[in-house]
Amino acid sequence: MRRHIHALAIAGACALATAAGAEPAPGGLVPFKIVAVDGTDAIPDPLTDKPGDAASGAKVVVNRRQGNCLGCHQISSLKTESFHGEVGPSLDGVASRWDAAHLRMIVVNPKHVFSEATVMPAFYRVDGLSRVRAEFQGKPILTTQQVEDVVAYLTTLK
Repeated sequence: MRRHIHALAIAGACALATAAGAEPAPGGLVPFKIVAVDGTDAIPDPLTDKPGDAASGAKVVVNRRQGNCLGCHQISSLKTESFHGEVGPSLDGVASRWDAAHLRMIVVNPKHVFSEATVMPAFYRVDGLSRVRAEFQGKPILTTQQVEDVVAYLTTLK
């Protein structure tokens, strides 16, 4: 009986979040609202109450065990870092092309902005993924604060 009540409570919370326009939180992720802005999905509200820190975001971007953005992208201001990739577009001027809401959506789940075929990983998603090692099942690549820090850093790249 207790399990049944717990399952109903979870289902009810997800239904309320969905009814309010927020995406349900699989795997304990913080719920967020996706809205269409200029015809493209975006997440206008930060995932945390604490503002993102651009300096911390730069560290996540270059960290090969976290963002690893340089594995695919080039960023001229980080030329001291080795091995910039060429698979994705240069991130120079990315803040001139996308606002913070769109950058947040791209980091959280780029498939909402680009296409299902994009090779860019979703950094704050745990459902619908394939080939995830057992110890990483149910865990996003980045925390909510790291997402906000990366967005803060990317918004400096004008």
